[in-house]
Amino acid sequence: MPEPKELSDAEWRERLSPDQYHVLREAGTERAFTGQYDKHFEQGAYRCAGCGEMLFESDSKYNSGCGWPAFTGPVEGDAVEERRDVSHGMIRTEVLCSKCGGHLGHVFPDGPPEQGGMRYCINSLSLDFDPKD
Repeated sequence: MPEPKELSDAEWRERLSPDQYHVLREAGTERAFTGQYDKHFEQGAYRCAGCGEMLFESDSKYNSGCGWPAFTGPVEGDAVEERRDVSHGMIRTEVLCSKCGGHLGHVFPDGPPEQGGMRYCINSLSLDFDPKD
């Protein structure tokens, strides 16, 4: 099986739903307050819906009120990559899965100060959830 970053467009379209493809491969955004993980607070881990890479732990999730799942930070290591995004007339920092390059969302410096001050604003469509045993 090819590495996720080496999959063709057709293979991604086969692997993902149309909405997931739009978010993960075309840097789309789901509508605010519509994602399945916005108000989801079970214990467990969030993985990339494109490749299964572990991205966030439930302990870092909080209710920011922004309409998308919000996390104070990714799991330890290099699970995510960040890059400058100047699309839509804004300057933001895009968050991508380091394993498959899938678009996850954006990070902003307005998170809880006592937890590092960052808000990883992530699309539910880019995530899968593994409940804690």
